[in-house]
Amino acid sequence: MVKDKILVIGASGQIGVELTLALRKIYGNANVVASDLREENDLLKGTGPYVSMDVMNKEMLHVQVIRQNITQIYLLAAILSATGEKNPNLAWNLNMQGLLNVLDIAREEKLKKIYWPSSIAVFGPTSPKQNCPQQTVIEPITVYGISKYAGEFWCNYYHRRFGVDVRSLRYPGLISYKSAPGGGTTDYAIEIFHEALENKHYECFLKEDTYLPMMYMQDAIKATIELMEAPEEQISIRTSYNISGVSFSPKEISAAIQKHIPGFTISYKPDYRQAIADSWPQSIDDTVARKDWGWNHEYDLERMTEDMLKNLSM
Repeated sequence: MVKDKILVIGASGQIGVELTLALRKIYGNANVVASDLREENDLLKGTGPYVSMDVMNKEMLHVQVIRQNITQIYLLAAILSATGEKNPNLAWNLNMQGLLNVLDIAREEKLKKIYWPSSIAVFGPTSPKQNCPQQTVIEPITVYGISKYAGEFWCNYYHRRFGVDVRSLRYPGLISYKSAPGGGTTDYAIEIFHEALENKHYECFLKEDTYLPMMYMQDAIKATIELMEAPEEQISIRTSYNISGVSFSPKEISAAIQKHIPGFTISYKPDYRQAIADSWPQSIDDTVARKDWGWNHEYDLERMTEDMLKNLSM
């Protein structure tokens, strides 16, 4: 039996760092190759192989896949929602072409599995606000959301047309203590912890009652690996699965922090990211993921807050 050899593209990013480390624990350090355009993240150094690579350079990517005997690719390189609005053409080009390059190589080399994340950014103002279902009206208003929705259909197309086993999750806002925010609209929920510990005050770029779907990074990594390890016959969604963790507002997360840091205060100064947040659902229905491959989140707001503050204080 050929041992799986995994390539993680975008390994130095917010999800990439923790996913790479988790995959190395399962598959062995030498069998998970990390790659990014950026420098290797400090947390990855010394834990396994690293190559500097641009996903937009298809030839270079193809050479690496063959040279390293890659059987699976996790493609995490992307420009996120808030950053994407500053440079829409760049966001579209990177998010789309990077995916097409990987899907093409997967088809040619008959790779076993591909992972590509989508996002709640695919939903728009016309999508249901509460318990937004798997199949629903999808009319994204950010270039990030547009690229993710188009990407979902490319994944579905390559699966149906060429049999590429590509799997995807629509991540909510992700919260982590290990890596810095990556330019997303939900990043306030990471910044707030750093500011609470350093300055005891946070100025939030969203209104106090803006509810958004969120997930603690441990749950996101767990969901990703569980999806990828599920038997192929259990995967019924080939666009991207809804997954849900917790939904809260800035007011609620600040109250949760105040239980641990009584002197913490918050003020509000909404900016252009408010319109992006307002276009997204407030909560997500992930019944299909739960039914298909047994998804279940572990962290609620209280448990996440406690874990974030504990780890950031160390």
